[in-house]
Amino acid sequence: MTIAYSEGSLGPLLYFRSYADGIMRLAALVIRPLGVDAPGGLRVGNTHFDAVKLAELAGISVWRYDFQLGPDDDGYEFEGCVHPVNTDVTGDMRIAFVSCNGEEEGDLERDGTERNAMWARLAAQHETAPFALILQGGDQIYADEVTRGHPLSDKWPDRAPRDASPPEIEELRQYLRERFVHRYLDVMGAAEYAGLAASVPSLSIWDDHDICDGWGSLKDNRTNSAVGQALFQSAREMYLLFQHAATEADIPDLFMDANGTNLGWWRTLPNLTIIAPDLRSERTRHRVMGEAGWHGLRQVQPVDGQVMVVSSVPMLGPRLSLVEMLMMAIPRMQHYEDDLRDQWQSRAHRAEWCEMLREMLKLRKAGPLTVISGEIHLATRAEMGTGAEHIQQLVASGISHRAPPKGYARGLGWLAGLGEAPLPAHPIRILPLPGQKQRYVAERNFLVLERQGGAWHAVWHLEESGPTPPLPISD
Repeated sequence: MTIAYSEGSLGPLLYFRSYADGIMRLAALVIRPLGVDAPGGLRVGNTHFDAVKLAELAGISVWRYDFQLGPDDDGYEFEGCVHPVNTDVTGDMRIAFVSCNGEEEGDLERDGTERNAMWARLAAQHETAPFALILQGGDQIYADEVTRGHPLSDKWPDRAPRDASPPEIEELRQYLRERFVHRYLDVMGAAEYAGLAASVPSLSIWDDHDICDGWGSLKDNRTNSAVGQALFQSAREMYLLFQHAATEADIPDLFMDANGTNLGWWRTLPNLTIIAPDLRSERTRHRVMGEAGWHGLRQVQPVDGQVMVVSSVPMLGPRLSLVEMLMMAIPRMQHYEDDLRDQWQSRAHRAEWCEMLREMLKLRKAGPLTVISGEIHLATRAEMGTGAEHIQQLVASGISHRAPPKGYARGLGWLAGLGEAPLPAHPIRILPLPGQKQRYVAERNFLVLERQGGAWHAVWHLEESGPTPPLPISD
């Protein structure tokens, strides 16, 4: 895969921190080979910013610049290169949303031009009309292969040894950390991504593949095993480092839960609130979020204007209880039970799903509310309720993950036609994208959210069909 780093060097990569009174606070991540001098300074106008070292591991050192841009600043300079940044977020603005940046098997061996084709299109969109923000809605990497090659984890999750000693588990953890680092560097170092990430700050929430396929929906004796916990701890450390330019010390400033039990977050910009609950850190087979996650979500205080909720797993979806019953009745299909347990609509999560939908209705009182999701490798949309309780959901999934067969999309569309109403007075409707006939589109895609004249609309960019007509979402 073509990469934009050499000999362990990567960056700068931008991360959004906050916006207030015309000032945008940002972080920039820079990676250098271990033992090399600290990276050069970052400059905004006549102001110089120094880097802070966050970590040394796997042959690299990780550095961060904390800086800010005012309304008159067009960008920043790093090591002689000027990077423009769009800081005007008070009026018209554009946000990109992506998810599912990889595949379960052989992702790093794919041809880079094919793998990152939609990233190239997104970068072209930015050149035409700059984005202010990239929202990444889960599965930013596919880490399913990091467990391979080590005797304690090679058969994960089918087998997790119970008799490993603490030194052996620590050695495994170091092995996994190195494997995660390699994967993050390859994925984030792709030229199509790295060039964009140097000028557009990101906000990310993780999903299962950032840890391993089905994390939290696997059997408890796997996730709670010493091997499972070593995997989760390594994934969490690397998630903080590479997706948030953060360490444990930064958690109170960046996330809802100051203790870091749950890594959900929320941010405000002028007339916009973005909320991202963490649906993985506390997940078990019998719950999606724990006490910390629910407490954090209920503390959110949206500003006036649009509310966007990033739910890594789609919140509005078709009835899955029939599929679950069918799969459990067919032995060779029981392998897919974890995939269904991942969904809000699973029978195991139905009561909690209803509670989440009630929380969305509460947040809806602050203004128009749109749920944005990924995870399913398809593009679709949904609605729940009407009038002052109307909620929209936009699903854009598969920035690089190849689409499933179109027959699968048609079958899921048929299932959606059966209807679903977990809250009886608020039926859910799965609807085709603008300009499409089927409820689900089996093409790689990303989403552009744009505010013009105070009104928001959404456009899906589909690999084969091109951009959809705009869908208004400020109702």
